[in-house]
Amino acid sequence: MSQADKFQDLEEAGETLMCFINSSQNDRLRHVAQEQQALFDKHKETKKFLTEILKDVAQAEESAGQRLLDMEEQKKQRQSELEDVEEHLRQCMAKSQMTDSELQFLQRELETLRNAEQDLQTLQDEVDEDTTEIIPSAVYVSQVYYLITKIKWEYDTQPNILKGVHYGAELATPINIDTSLQSPSNVSKQLWDFVSTDW
Repeated sequence: MSQADKFQDLEEAGETLMCFINSSQNDRLRHVAQEQQALFDKHKETKKFLTEILKDVAQAEESAGQRLLDMEEQKKQRQSELEDVEEHLRQCMAKSQMTDSELQFLQRELETLRNAEQDLQTLQDEVDEDTTEIIPSAVYVSQVYYLITKIKWEYDTQPNILKGVHYGAELATPINIDTSLQSPSNVSKQLWDFVSTDW
């Protein structure tokens, strides 16, 4: 039984107890009922607060991951530009008729690109450091799972619902499984059926 199911059972038991206590005329039972109600109100408030925190963490992780991907793409593009400029510079230097002004211009361009690459590397290092501190290892594991399974999960579903999308080679397939209606082995089999065995 999951933690969410235990909370649900606790809430239902509390509501049943409240109905029983409210039907009684005894003052002591009414006092217990008030305390019980306060306890469940606090429980619901805490549960809502924790849900918000988890959503905020998931958004922060997604934002940091996207920043990292963008920085990596920008770094590759700058590296490619740098290699192109270096190649062009080598060709120009081989030509005897190249003027000094052209050479100086290309050297300045190369220096600008090297500085830009250094700036990107510095930012990359900062993002890597921030990511290491902010994103827990579970996110890295989930990214590895995505690379293997090609399944992107939705995290704001009910505890007993598995919801997401499998991005296959030709089409995306939605996933919506109620785990309370099936055995764990059946759920596992359905999910493994999405994973390609072609390597």
